Amino acid sequence: MRKLDTKTIVVASHNAGKIQEIRDLIGPLGFTAKSAADLNFIEPDETGTTFEENATIKALASANASGLPALSDDSGLVIDALGGDPGVYTANWAERPDGTRDFAMAMQKVETALEKAGATSPESRRARFVSVLCLAWPDGHTELFRGEVEGTVVWPPRGTQGFGYDPVFQPKGYATTFGEMSAEQKHGWKPGDEQALSHRARAFKIFVETCLEA
Repeated sequence: MRKLDTKTIVVASHNAGKIQEIRDLIGPLGFTAKSAADLNFIEPDETGTTFEENATIKALASANASGLPALSDDSGLVIDALGGDPGVYTANWAERPDGTRDFAMAMQKVETALEKAGATSPESRRARFVSVLCLAWPDGHTELFRGEVEGTVVWPPRGTQGFGYDPVFQPKGYATTFGEMSAEQKHGWKPGDEQALSHRARAFKIFVETCLEA
């Protein structure tokens, strides 16, 4: 594993919610970070069929464009009753013909698909959020870190916090959805904490333990 020896990196994302979560996680560690959106980098085509492949594509694109190490995230909602969908196509389910994304529409698509599959009980609506972080260097070296959190898809959506599918995902052991949690509750984590809740925070914990700690 290669250690990260700089405090200046690029957050390889154009997703405002995702950028904010990563900044919340890396900020306390003393990082200076601009996003691919801030730098007006072109979004690469995510042609991979796994979270790992797409995270790598995004991180390498920003590392090459900036000449700096870049940290990307590829994440999605994996639902058992839907054969793993929407999975790596989680964002695609929210796309409208004009290129914008509508996650209220996407959550309704998920609910319609679950009803069609006969998945009406909590036990039949098991799901997990998956996050894969990729740290890439300009020389092409990459490191991957995967975090997952188990839960249940609920309906109707609850809460206005977070972003994406957060209002319909209730993590295991909690009575609230990600959409009802504060940012600190959902992805607040710092070195020394034993536990991280969100998929992204869990992946970030592994990143810190692997690439930052001596």
